[in-house]
Amino acid sequence: MATIHKIGRRKTAVARIYLSEGTGKITVNKKEFETYFPTPTLQYKVRQPLAMTENVENFDVKINVYGGGSTGQAEAVRMALARAMCEIDAENRIILKPEGLLTRDPRMVERKKFGQKKARKKFQFSKR
Repeated sequence: MATIHKIGRRKTAVARIYLSEGTGKITVNKKEFETYFPTPTLQYKVRQPLAMTENVENFDVKINVYGGGSTGQAEAVRMALARAMCEIDAENRIILKPEGLLTRDPRMVERKKFGQKKARKKFQFSKR
């Protein structure tokens, strides 16, 4: 099997993954996966597509991720992995699609408007 290259996005984070046959080693930005995503929640999110398709120990994953915060990056990696699982076997799509792992989440941060404190919050109004 040749290396599979897929891209996942979430908020402003972009994840590029390179999937090859191996023993289940996950490397993120040349660091160990557990050190890059220290919380169990983020680790679960990253492993979710592999666990659902029962491929945790079948593939080595090399991940380059940039932009956004830790949650956005973890979810971008999750999407890229889900896309790769579908390319390996079309049957995996049936498992991953109902969980929403193949859907690009369009929610982005709303921009700050001038004359306001934040995107929607206003400065305090004073009548007198």
